[in-house]
Amino acid sequence: MEKDTKNINGLEVPIYSMNTLVIGSGAAALNCAVHLHEFGVRDIAIVTERLGGGASNNSGSDKQTYYKMSISGKESDSPYELAKTLFDGGAMHGDIALVEATLSLQEFYHLVQLGVPFPHDKYGTFIGYKTDHDPKQRATSAGPRTSNQMFECLARDVTGKDIPVLDRHEVIALLTKTDGNQKEVIGAIAINKNEMDSDNLGLVVLNCKNIVLGIGGPGGMYQSSVYPEGQIGSIGIALTAGAVANNLTESQFGLSSIKVRWNVSGTYQQVIPKYISTDKDGNDPQEFLNQYFGSMGKLATCVFLKGYQWPFDARKLTNFGSSIIDILVYNERVVKGRRVFMDFRSNPEGDERIGSFSLSYLEPEAYQYLEKSGVLFGTPIERLEKMNKLAIEFYQSKGIDLYTEPLEIAVCSQHNNGGLKGNIWWESNIKHLFPVGEVNGTHGIYRPGGSSLNSGQVGGYRAAQFIATNYNSSPKKIAEFVDEADDQISELFGYYQSVSNRVNANSTFGEEIRAQIQTNMTLSGSHIRELSSVSDALEKAESLYKQFDENLEIRSRSEILGSIQNKMLLVTQIAYLSSIKKYLEEGGGSRGSYIVLDPEGVQIHPKLDEKWKIKHENSSLRDKIIETSLTPAGRFQSRLVPVRPIPEDNEWFENVWNQYLQGEIVRGDSIE
Repeated sequence: MEKDTKNINGLEVPIYSMNTLVIGSGAAALNCAVHLHEFGVRDIAIVTERLGGGASNNSGSDKQTYYKMSISGKESDSPYELAKTLFDGGAMHGDIALVEATLSLQEFYHLVQLGVPFPHDKYGTFIGYKTDHDPKQRATSAGPRTSNQMFECLARDVTGKDIPVLDRHEVIALLTKTDGNQKEVIGAIAINKNEMDSDNLGLVVLNCKNIVLGIGGPGGMYQSSVYPEGQIGSIGIALTAGAVANNLTESQFGLSSIKVRWNVSGTYQQVIPKYISTDKDGNDPQEFLNQYFGSMGKLATCVFLKGYQWPFDARKLTNFGSSIIDILVYNERVVKGRRVFMDFRSNPEGDERIGSFSLSYLEPEAYQYLEKSGVLFGTPIERLEKMNKLAIEFYQSKGIDLYTEPLEIAVCSQHNNGGLKGNIWWESNIKHLFPVGEVNGTHGIYRPGGSSLNSGQVGGYRAAQFIATNYNSSPKKIAEFVDEADDQISELFGYYQSVSNRVNANSTFGEEIRAQIQTNMTLSGSHIRELSSVSDALEKAESLYKQFDENLEIRSRSEILGSIQNKMLLVTQIAYLSSIKKYLEEGGGSRGSYIVLDPEGVQIHPKLDEKWKIKHENSSLRDKIIETSLTPAGRFQSRLVPVRPIPEDNEWFENVWNQYLQGEIVRGDSIE
C-alpha cells in the first residue's frame, strides 16, 4: 500500500493505493484478506469503521452454530447432498449452493488450523448435531461466541501477516467507471473518524484494482434489532453505484434480548423459562401465554421447541407451532404496548384452566431431550446451569444476572438472507467488486442455522482465488486514477463540504430521520407484512429521501458521517421495500421468516383478533429470485429470474486435470 496527498476541491486529502481494498473486518472479510496473502497478493489493505465492531465479533446465542458437510458417525453425506439442502430452501442458485457445499470442509479445517476450538472426541471426530432446516447432523459449535472466536483467530492471522489496517475509517462511496456496457469499481471514498473536525473533514481517497465488500447486514434500518449497535449497514453505497441485489425480501427474525443484543435461542428456550409481560414501568406482571394455550403441557412444549426452531418461521404458526410465541410476544409489545420478559428464576405457573407446570406434562420430543440431558428437575436457571453454564456467564459478563432478574426480549431483525448479487466467484455485476459475508445475497428463503458462517468463509476464499488468478496487477498511478475519477470525487467532495456548512447546534434532524427509518421498516418490512402497508412505507421512504438534502442539518462537523449513513439507509430501505412490494404484487404469501396478512387468509390463532389472518405461500415463487437494481432514472426496479439448477456431476478426471493445468478453471464466468 502506498500513500500520497492531493489537493481536491481545496482540501488536502490522503490517497492510498493498493491492489485490493478489503472493506470491513468481519470473519468473511478477514478470511478473504488472509487467503489473498496466502495466494501471493500482498498489496492489500483492510479499511474498517471499527476493528471488531461488526456482527462476527459481537453476536451469538446459547450455542452459536457453524454449518458444514457432515464428518462424524455413520451418516453418509456429500457435497451434492449438502448443496441440495441449501438449494431446497428455495430462491437459491444451485451452482452457488454447490460451491458452498464443496468448500465447506476446506474452510472449516482452515478455521481449525487457525485455532478456533471446535470440539472433537478422542478419535479426532468433530461431532455434529442438527440445526434448523437441517436433515443431517452437520452443525458444530465452539460455544456461545463461535463467530467471535473466528474473528479473533482470523484477526490474529492478519496481524501475523502484517496486513495493513486503516481502522476507524468508514467507506461512504464507491468510485466506478464504465467501459461500454460494463461498469467496474476503481476506488472508494472514506471518512477518517478521528479527523472529522479537521480542515479536510477527515476525507480519504482509496485507489485500487479490486474491492472486497464485507460490510454485513443493514442493522441500522430496524428499530428492533439484534445487530451490534455500531453496525449500521452500508449496502446503500453499492446499490447507488449500480450493484444488483438479490432477495432483499428474505431476512431472518427471532426472539432476542434488547438490553444486551443477543439471540435467546437453544437452551435459553429448552429449559422452559416463564414468559411474563408488564406495563411500561415494570408493574402488573402477567403470564400472558396462558390464555392462548389449552394445556400447560402444550405451552411448555411450544416454548421448548422455540429453542431449535428459533428463527420466526411462517410454517410453524398454526396448530400451536413454536413460532406462535413470536407473534404473542409481538402482540404484547407492539399492539398492547407492554414489556415482555423471560424469567429463569421460576417455572411457568399456569392457572386453573390450563393447570400448573410439571415436566411430566411435556410432549415426548421435549421430555426425552431433557431426560437425555439429565435435567428433569428444578427451575429454568438450575436446568440452564447444568445444560449450558456459558449461556448464563455471557449475560453475567454484560451486567445481567439471570439468577436474580428477568431478561427483557423482543422479536428482532437478526440476519439478511438477501444482499448483493454475485457469481460463483462472488464477483458482482460491477467488475472487480466482490461482496462477501452477509452483504452477499447467496441465501434463499430457508437456510440451515450456521450456514451463513460457512458461506462467508467460502465466499472470502473464492474471491481471493479469483483475484489472485485474474486481477493481481498494480493499481493505476495516482495521477491517472485522479484524472479518471476526478468528476466523481469533486462532486462528492462538494456535497460533503456543503453538508459541513449546514450546522445548527440545536438540530435534532439526525435522530428524527433515523427514528422514522427504523419505525417505518420495523412496522412494515420486518416479520409482519401486507401490501398496503408496504406501499405506504415505500412512499414515505421515497418522500423522506427527496426532502433529505433540503431539510438536512447537523449539530457539528462530527455529524457529517451520521448524515451520510442516514441518507444511505434511506436508499437501502427504498430498495428493500421495492423488492418486498414486487413480491407481494406477484402474489407472494407467507414464507421464510415473515407472514403476509390477508383478510381472506387463514386465522393463525382462535384467540387473536381478525387482523391475524395470513396468506399461505405461493409455492410457484420458490424457484424464482427477485433481483433489484437502480434504474438510470433513479428509481429501484425488481424482476423475477429463475434459479439456476445444481450442476450435474458428470466431469471426467483427465479432462478437469487438463483444464486445471491450462488455467481454465478459475476464470471470469459472466454473471447472468
